[in-house]
Amino acid sequence: MEFRRLGRSGLTVSEISYGNWITHGSQVEEEQAVACVRAALDAGITTFDTADVYANTAAESVLGRALAGQRRESLEILTKVFWPTGPKGPNDSGLGRKHIIESANASLKRLQTDYVDVYQAHRFDRTVPLEETMLAFAELVRQGKALYIGVSEWTAEQITQGAALARELRVPFISNQPQYSMLWRVIESQVIPASEREGLGQIVFSPIAQGVLTGKYLPGQPVPEGSRATDESGKNFVGRWLRDDVLERVQQLKPLAAEAGLSLAQFAVAWVLQNKNVSSAIIGASRPEQVTENVKASGVVLEQGLLDKIDAVLDDVVTTDPRLTQTP
Repeated sequence: MEFRRLGRSGLTVSEISYGNWITHGSQVEEEQAVACVRAALDAGITTFDTADVYANTAAESVLGRALAGQRRESLEILTKVFWPTGPKGPNDSGLGRKHIIESANASLKRLQTDYVDVYQAHRFDRTVPLEETMLAFAELVRQGKALYIGVSEWTAEQITQGAALARELRVPFISNQPQYSMLWRVIESQVIPASEREGLGQIVFSPIAQGVLTGKYLPGQPVPEGSRATDESGKNFVGRWLRDDVLERVQQLKPLAAEAGLSLAQFAVAWVLQNKNVSSAIIGASRPEQVTENVKASGVVLEQGLLDKIDAVLDDVVTTDPRLTQTP
């Protein structure tokens, strides 16, 4: 496993992070989830990402139990706040002070830790003054409940505004967690330049495009049983790529992956890590062997000629519109 600094901060993270969106607490039984976490630890992963909303708080609890007994100082634990949890009362969502503080305290209990390494705003809240949001995060940092602050799926303008307030409050604002893959490149033109300017690194999710970049979805064929596309929580995300024109291009990537000596999934993860502003790529898993395979993408260098061939193959099926980085 290789390691990188998260933005311009002093925090080091593993190039591959383990995330439990969708799987833990819902799609995968706890015994299997724990086995996946153990496989991640065995593979050298030190960075673990979750959120209070995943499986309506159950994912945090599963991760907390799975990591129990590990040396806390050897781990980087990240979680997020924004989406509604619990009974969905008027203050059970968003980035108001009440919800942030209460959610942070609840997340720490579920994760069985006194602090998280990075506490992230899961989306941008247009209904709350950004000053209130950043002040609540600053209080958590000063209390020692969060060491650093990050965001997820914020636009370049939102990142710039947040960074200005963070400097004023003297809060370590260090990361953004966007979707990023060979097929989804909406952060490249605006978000990454803004992040580089403000000292944020990317911890990207869905580097294999919800499984599409494994090559298991075939053009003209029904989706495989038990795949993400058959799961109620996952099919809305993967559906955008289940078109024959996309799936045909993905199949054309296989010889390029073979040229690099990688599986298609490893190839996809390695591709996002070629971007110097990407500090870590989040992988999920429903089986331990998926973790063991995908971590092999760490440390891989893809030559420019190979990157050019990828672009030529995917060409007009790549999504690049920066306006698609948005809060619903």
